[in-house]
Amino acid sequence: MKEWIKVFETPQQIRAEIVKGVLEENEIPAVVLNKKETVYQVFGLYEVHVNRANALRATTLINNEISF
Repeated sequence: MKEWIKVFETPQQIRAEIVKGVLEENEIPAVVLNKKETVYQVFGLYEVHVNRANALRATTLINNEISF
């Protein structure tokens, strides 16, 4: 994971999956990491990570193409 960088975080899994889908539609490989604590699922976030080389392009897409 050293070459991967976080470009988005949210408490809602569906939003993280939407962002991942948009990135992959634009040929940017992405992964969703579940950083929620395991027992009660109250604390923590879902994070979307991309390769460091794609971070700027991914951030631009997220900011300009996705609205919740």
